[in-house]
Amino acid sequence: MSLFVIADTHLSLSTGKNMNVFPGWDDYESRLEKNWRSLVKPEDTVIIPGDVSWCMTMEEGLEDFRFLDSLPGRKLLMKGNHDYWWSTKKKADGFFERHSLNSLNILHNNAYACGGIAACGTRGWFFDAEKDEDKKIILREAGRLRASIAAAKQTGLEPVVFLHYPPLTKERRCDEIYAVLVEEGIRRCYYGHLHSYSHLTAVNGVNEDGIDFRLISGDYLGFCPAFVPETGKQPSL
Repeated sequence: MSLFVIADTHLSLSTGKNMNVFPGWDDYESRLEKNWRSLVKPEDTVIIPGDVSWCMTMEEGLEDFRFLDSLPGRKLLMKGNHDYWWSTKKKADGFFERHSLNSLNILHNNAYACGGIAACGTRGWFFDAEKDEDKKIILREAGRLRASIAAAKQTGLEPVVFLHYPPLTKERRCDEIYAVLVEEGIRRCYYGHLHSYSHLTAVNGVNEDGIDFRLISGDYLGFCPAFVPETGKQPSL
């Protein structure tokens, strides 16, 4: 049983929103399917840390969710800044059950055992949170991250964090989220959200606090899910 991750799939089978207009996104859904099927086995798990689909509601996104369900493996879906369909885990679970989407699960304020690690995480938020409303969101996201890490630690496995927003780049750092990673002793963190020229700002590798950061947005990975090893030894991306 192996674990893979890829963020920012931006599926648009339901909405017809065309991502092909962006550099590197040509025929991305077909490329994703081909790469996924070549790597992932039915017993494996794939985490999608946000920006799963462009749909506005789960009902509108049914074809996107059916597409994911048709692919091999268990899928753990997380919230991103474009997941307008997102409501609550209970509602999502009910929707998946009604439509027999049995391989789809929600990662939110919880954790999942995946082989030798425990997958945990949250959406995160922007670096420049100056408005009171944004500051409240960051504190809420930091709290959700702590809750998810706590659930992961209860499994007795290594907690590995998955975020949508990067907790840091070469230029900026989200102090509230980053502090949780350090205080909780996290050693591996995967994140998405960065596209195109923003890839150049990404932090990949172990930093001064001993945390191994990895960018796993779909276009950065060439729409090929990245393998997450059970040990801290990472393959190059």
